[in-house]
Amino acid sequence: MDVFQTLRFFVAVAQSGSFTAAAQVLDTNTTNVSKAISSLEARLQTRLINRTTRRLALTEAGLRYLERCERILDEVREADEEAVTANTQPVGRLKIHAMSAVGNHYVIDAIARYRELHPTVMFDLTLTNRLPDLLEEGYDMSIVLARDLPDSGFVAQRLGVTYSILCASPAYLKKRGHPDSPAALAAHDCLKIVNTVMPVENWVLDGPEGVETVNVALSPFHINTADGMTVAITNGMGIGIQPIASAVNGLRAGTLVRVLPGHHLEALNLYAIYPSRKFVDAKIKTWVAFLKHSIPVVLAADENIVGSAKKS
Repeated sequence: MDVFQTLRFFVAVAQSGSFTAAAQVLDTNTTNVSKAISSLEARLQTRLINRTTRRLALTEAGLRYLERCERILDEVREADEEAVTANTQPVGRLKIHAMSAVGNHYVIDAIARYRELHPTVMFDLTLTNRLPDLLEEGYDMSIVLARDLPDSGFVAQRLGVTYSILCASPAYLKKRGHPDSPAALAAHDCLKIVNTVMPVENWVLDGPEGVETVNVALSPFHINTADGMTVAITNGMGIGIQPIASAVNGLRAGTLVRVLPGHHLEALNLYAIYPSRKFVDAKIKTWVAFLKHSIPVVLAADENIVGSAKKS
């Protein structure tokens, strides 16, 4: 019999006052209870209970031991209840990773709205343009853009599809003119995002004439985040790739203009990835359900803004 089970037997005997009563509480027989107490005393080399044929009485050592055992069992009981609660009620802290543009423009807003429904859930959000090791780095979830995902054994919930477009500032286009085809981009300053999602040497554009490739190897400016690219484009440095998430505010405000509005870059899937399908606690289940409901709505609204953007 393990130590924890022996403690339960000892506490049951001490609280009920007899081996027979303890056996009834523990759904076992008197012999098992007696053996457990004798084994415990032998292990401790201490008498905990004085017994006669008529009554039991705890020794001084037994009284001290009982006090500690009751505290231990109470702690375990509370831990069990807390674990069960986590599976039924959203509570606690979620450690989330998201790619930068997605996190800034979709995830933070989703967290704010989710917490209006579940204020007992707290968030630690990290924004980086990479796919982290969820187990090694202790993340509960990663929200990423990808064409496909490697076979990791994790659960992947597809939240929607999005793509990137080309943008420039009104001042740049006034000075340099509007390219009227992908080939015309060769005469422009093409700014390059360098990260795990965006193409490196070539832009692959999907348009009315099919797929066309533009070489941007001689780009005058490299940066690793879409939001940083937004600043560069807005400052008139050239034409750059903008994920829809990064472009919508500038298009709406007029600080960005869509270039080649009939073309866009390859569509990417937006995934929520988490380690296990079994025994997922309530805060993760409700957070995933919230994302699956809310993110497609926001993606569709942003795509409408991008789709209606015209050259100016």
